[in-house]
Amino acid sequence: MHRTKLIDLLMSYNSVSQDEQLYKKTMMQFISDYRDCFERSLQVGHITASSWLLNKHKTHALLMHHVKLDKWLQLGGHCDGNSNVLDVAIKEAQEESGIVAIEPLSESLFDIDIHLIPANKKEQEHYHYDVRFLLHVTSDQDFIQNSESKELRWIGKDSNQLPTNEESVVRMFNKWRLLEH
Repeated sequence: MHRTKLIDLLMSYNSVSQDEQLYKKTMMQFISDYRDCFERSLQVGHITASSWLLNKHKTHALLMHHVKLDKWLQLGGHCDGNSNVLDVAIKEAQEESGIVAIEPLSESLFDIDIHLIPANKKEQEHYHYDVRFLLHVTSDQDFIQNSESKELRWIGKDSNQLPTNEESVVRMFNKWRLLEH
């Protein structure tokens, strides 16, 4: 995929969320302004790719308690120069869950978000322009936790199981609850 493919994905993405409508405009401008938008070395920010990962039966979603950010989040990460954001989302879900058999339920965007990443020992404060896909596990393999997470947890559609009130995670959770599979 090229930058134009991501722009096409964003153009065809429609959300009722006012936040996401603003993120869409901002992301498109960001992609237009920075040819190296997929590179982690772009210090103001970069495109990242994430997923709302469902189990085989689509009854549960996998969340991770992120070590560095100390927050419950969806699986995802840096593009590291790869402009094929769907491939990045799948690769990150595989790496962070230990599950190999992961496929998209749709190649369209599921959610978008722009969020500030605080400065740390390696990087200055910067933004993640995150595009998210709806993926699912196609096997009976269970997750294997790695060093990027404090915990991995399957959650059901009961809001009492959601371990965070992080706005973008709650938004994806609510979208998933409305889906019919």
